[in-house]
Amino acid sequence: MMTDEAAPAVPKLTIEEYEKIDPGVRIEHGGVVMTFSTPSKFTVWRAQSIRTKEPCTLEWIETFQPGEVMVDVGANVGMYTIWAAATRQARVYAFEPEAQNYALLNRNIRINKLADRVIAYCLGLSDTAGLSQLHMADMRVGGSCHSVGEPLDFKLEPLNSAFVQGCAAAVLDDLIWGGSIPMPAHIKIDVDGFEHKVIAGARRILRDPAVKSLLIETNQNLPEHRAMVAELGALGFTFDPAQVGRAERKEGAFKGVAEYVFRRGPA
Repeated sequence: MMTDEAAPAVPKLTIEEYEKIDPGVRIEHGGVVMTFSTPSKFTVWRAQSIRTKEPCTLEWIETFQPGEVMVDVGANVGMYTIWAAATRQARVYAFEPEAQNYALLNRNIRINKLADRVIAYCLGLSDTAGLSQLHMADMRVGGSCHSVGEPLDFKLEPLNSAFVQGCAAAVLDDLIWGGSIPMPAHIKIDVDGFEHKVIAGARRILRDPAVKSLLIETNQNLPEHRAMVAELGALGFTFDPAQVGRAERKEGAFKGVAEYVFRRGPA
């Protein structure tokens, strides 16, 4: 049996030394170097998997013209916000209601020196505005599958919340027509099951031809999401079934979920 005397010594950090620890992951694309702050194993995974987790999202961002506006709904810690602003010189308005993720999102904006192109808001977007609650699936920095307003998971089934955080919700139509943010050319929506509510709150702007494309995480198992796809079709947006097929999860808990890229006009 190992005695206390035989136990290896554990080095201790002073608070000053601990505060100097600043882990991060550097990623290069097209000659542009991006740095992502990674205070946990989960955020390291987010950074290291960015090329493989949602390749269709990166392909979509690659089509942006410099200076175009992107709205990122459900920005998390800012992986795609930073990628769009750094590699395509997009102007990004990012929305993330979860407090820990919002703090890290802003840190990533700052360390990449993108404050002139990106602004983040600690808001959830939905079909109604006002004070609300964020039902959190887990407490990890970089976590996802949280829900604004209702304790439901990405399948719209009851969620056993790890914590309930106060948050504010807004409607995209109100923000744009009220002059808070400009009309976007591109909109990314990834809010783990509540994407149809964001679309319901954006019906007015989606009739504007200035909106060129959307990327929406879509759960094809949900009738609400199938109706959302049909509604976007009626508004003049089309998608490529082959692209959806490449993005679709074929197994596991997220089977049937895929990023749909919608573009205005013929497919």
